Amino acid sequence: MSGKAETLRLTNTLTRTKEDFSPIDALNVRMYVCGPTVYDFAHIGNARPVIVFDVLYRLLRHLYGADHVTYVRNITDVDDKINARALRDFGEDITAGRLSLNDAIRRVTEKTADQFHKDVKSLGCLPPDFEPRATEFVQPRKDGRTDMISLIQSLIERGHAYEAAGEVLFDTASMPDYGKLSKRPLDEQQAGVRIAVDTHKKNPQDFVLWKLSSPEEPGWESPWGQEAWEKAGWAGKPKGRPGWHIECSAMSAAYLGEVFDIHGGGLDLIFPHHENEIAQSRCAHGTAVMANYWLHNGFLQVEGQKMSKSLGNFLTIHELLESENFGGRKWPGEVLRLAMLMTHYREPIDFAVRKLEEAENTLRKWKRAADLADIAAAQTPEDIIAPLCDDLATYPAFQAMTQLANEALEGNRQAASSLRAALEFLGFDVSVEVDRQAVEEAIAARLALIHDKDWAGADRIRDNLLAQGVQLKDGKDPSTGERITTWEVRR
Repeated sequence: MSGKAETLRLTNTLTRTKEDFSPIDALNVRMYVCGPTVYDFAHIGNARPVIVFDVLYRLLRHLYGADHVTYVRNITDVDDKINARALRDFGEDITAGRLSLNDAIRRVTEKTADQFHKDVKSLGCLPPDFEPRATEFVQPRKDGRTDMISLIQSLIERGHAYEAAGEVLFDTASMPDYGKLSKRPLDEQQAGVRIAVDTHKKNPQDFVLWKLSSPEEPGWESPWGQEAWEKAGWAGKPKGRPGWHIECSAMSAAYLGEVFDIHGGGLDLIFPHHENEIAQSRCAHGTAVMANYWLHNGFLQVEGQKMSKSLGNFLTIHELLESENFGGRKWPGEVLRLAMLMTHYREPIDFAVRKLEEAENTLRKWKRAADLADIAAAQTPEDIIAPLCDDLATYPAFQAMTQLANEALEGNRQAASSLRAALEFLGFDVSVEVDRQAVEEAIAARLALIHDKDWAGADRIRDNLLAQGVQLKDGKDPSTGERITTWEVRR
């Protein structure tokens, strides 16, 4: 435990109020966040919850101790979009019998999951404590952790699910307060499933827990769908695959238990995904809640428009880091991180070049000031922790960091040390160390070479410093007109 007295307050979507956070067990604070569906590279909309909940994870570790927080973020690697991508990328190999569909799907998801991990590392995010893959939690497991088939069977036995036309569906009418999270009247709700509403449903809003797979589709040996399988003329035992929502219910319970502290994700997941997670989990386990606090980050636009491929403004994290498609240049991961955090997590964000430029300039100033620290690392200042404890209020925290930067640049080494601690706490790189005396000596030697018109020698010094992460900037003294050179650490 950190021993600090801060009270963490979080806006709970379930109650629509800001509440004091009280964990079920202060020695094991538990948080689950919906991760990516890895059919393609993660886009910047995916980046926002990863960054937001990384900050919350860091804050929880600060307040309760790193050994007393468990963070789970899943990877969805079973999905109809993934199936379609596998057919697109490996269709010829599948048709020729050189590759099975399941193997093709694995190739797609391994590639995209690996890229996701590289991307979020570049964004300064800590890895979660556990990162389960959906495909590993479909069938009963040797370790006894919760699986999807057993959860569905429990729902059937408790009268909350039924089999029809080869599918298993959740019976929304069996749950009197279904819709409590989204607060949508039952008659206004959509089915929230991956297939069209069909006549075999008792109610239009009933959603799929288990789907029948054809012999050509990926699937697992299924306890359901025998009649539909035989009716279709398929030989052998029926195969099926899980619906979207049941995956997170199984994986969260597997690592965090039937009831845990925090469930997070994007605003777009409130309905139907999170609503249906709650329904499944509560009804399968017989609990009053699934998680005590539900947190959701706001929507993201690009340059004032909804992000979409049809508008040509669909941006992946990888593109921003490695190409020059946005603003004509590549963007460092920590600049993307700060740009995301400059808007409060619950507010909509307009992701624009000007916002990235603002973040880069701010971060450059902070880094320049933090590099002036020459004393032992300080504790993260209360002026940073306190606003973050108020529903992750990053704006006042960043104001405090800018004030520390101003003081550091005026010669306050304690402020520089505090700023360095704050940057490190928030996931920004502070590892670059510079021998200030050596840099100043190199600059003096370069100015002497310039005076002697030895341009090649001057360029060599400049390039050597740049290779060490030191960026030189030439200018003129406003009073004398003489050449002067300033420098900064290039991150």
